[in-house]
Amino acid sequence: MPQTFTIQSHNVSHHYYDLRLEIAPLLKSFALPKTPPTESGIKRLAIQTEDHTLQYADFEGEIPQGHYGAGTVTIWDRGGFVVEDLRENEKILFELSGDKMQGRYALIKAGFGGQKKNWLFFKRK
Repeated sequence: MPQTFTIQSHNVSHHYYDLRLEIAPLLKSFALPKTPPTESGIKRLAIQTEDHTLQYADFEGEIPQGHYGAGTVTIWDRGGFVVEDLRENEKILFELSGDKMQGRYALIKAGFGGQKKNWLFFKRK
């Protein structure tokens, strides 16, 4: 049975997206400064953030000022998520079946600028 993924649009002082992948028992989470890649050949920075509980996959609404992530959160896409290869500190290969995000994707740890939280996110052929 596929797990779930969610991509939330997050409007705070600047706009970004949150990619959340169900890897039990939590949602592995990444901040995407730009629109998620829906076509092959586009690579995006994905900054690993703290894991979230599974209930957060359905969250939409306002996070009040003064709280972490304050701003408006809406669901940009969601659907099924199937892991093909998981090497947690190295790479995650997976397939998505959402409304906007469909196909095989990869998250590859890149560590740009010495930042261990930086990954590359792209659609595979």
